[in-house]
Amino acid sequence: MIKVTIALGILVSAAVLMKKKDMSYRQSILKSIYPMIMWSSNANGKKKLLENKNGAMPASSIYDIKATTIDGSPFNFSELKGKKILIVNTASDCGYTGQYEALEKLHQQYKAQLVVIGFPANDFKGQEKSDNQNIAAFCKKNYGVSFPLMEKSIVIKKNYQNLVYKWLSDPSLNGWCNQEPAWNFCKYLINEQGVLVNYFPMTIDPLDPLVIEAIEKK
Repeated sequence: MIKVTIALGILVSAAVLMKKKDMSYRQSILKSIYPMIMWSSNANGKKKLLENKNGAMPASSIYDIKATTIDGSPFNFSELKGKKILIVNTASDCGYTGQYEALEKLHQQYKAQLVVIGFPANDFKGQEKSDNQNIAAFCKKNYGVSFPLMEKSIVIKKNYQNLVYKWLSDPSLNGWCNQEPAWNFCKYLINEQGVLVNYFPMTIDPLDPLVIEAIEKK
């Protein structure tokens, strides 16, 4: 425990000294300690993932839903037919913000068969207070994000929940899953036929073998 505390102190100090101009001190520190955060939460994450083991089919189609991109353009899910879709609720000031980098790697590696989509939200402890323009700039400058980002919205079950997340967390729509995001950077995987097949909590890294296996599954 003492060694972990010392290592954490060194990482925090280094983050403060090497603060990026496009990041706050908090963001720099969180980026530096992200590997430690994932290491400490990894074992727990495996217990909280969900899978559509019975092959439940959706009652309504994800392809009927429309959204708005972070720059205000219309986005039709019908254009994604035939590809897997990984939907992630994101935030700029979260301990899991480092997952942006892994999500971008997934996007680049599997772009022929997978579409990664980020949904910025301020639903957990005010960790995404920026507006759409600043969120987009932060993601591009600090993590090289080139996958689609939607406009900032509400992803948890309350008034004005994003229609995409209503579909993802309502079994009467998706066929089986009642799980809303437990925190920032929870991941939902939809297969090529528009069936929701997996939910991965924030504690599962986007490059975890479990996620890769699900993406590569025929």
